[in-house]
Amino acid sequence: MAIQIDELPAPDGTGCLTSNLGWMLDAASHAFGSELAAALGPLGLGQRGFCVMSAAMDAELTQTQLAGMIGLDKTTMVVTVDELERLGLAERVPSPTDRRARVIRVTDAGRARVADGLEILQSVQASVLDSLADDERDVFVGALMRLVTGRLSDVPECNPPLRRREQRA
Repeated sequence: MAIQIDELPAPDGTGCLTSNLGWMLDAASHAFGSELAAALGPLGLGQRGFCVMSAAMDAELTQTQLAGMIGLDKTTMVVTVDELERLGLAERVPSPTDRRARVIRVTDAGRARVADGLEILQSVQASVLDSLADDERDVFVGALMRLVTGRLSDVPECNPPLRRREQRA
């Protein structure tokens, strides 16, 4: 038996929003992001820095390539990498293929921090997914992956452009 979105219980005062997929995805993303940020806090590493280092771990990617891959604007990426360098977790090194470009390389200290962060991420994800029934978890994650790699993978231009919710480093 399929559950209709409008049949789900609504949080107080949000009944009109529970049929709005964008609101639900944004609310879930914000709550998950906040929980993950709190869990990463003891590492002295924000979600943005963790994401940049995770993506750069075993790749030869420039700041611009990394920014595009993870959805950060140029200025935010520069500030993030500056902070990672200051902490000794990453460094900018000359690209082996383009002498004008710099790639982001994760240091040994950064690799250790990413390993610790991955354990935290997996723990938070498991805790969140544990709120679903066993048979719902794989279906939910699979469906979400199909959306973000399929129908929602190309972000159309809009005016004014939508801003991403600020993530605290």
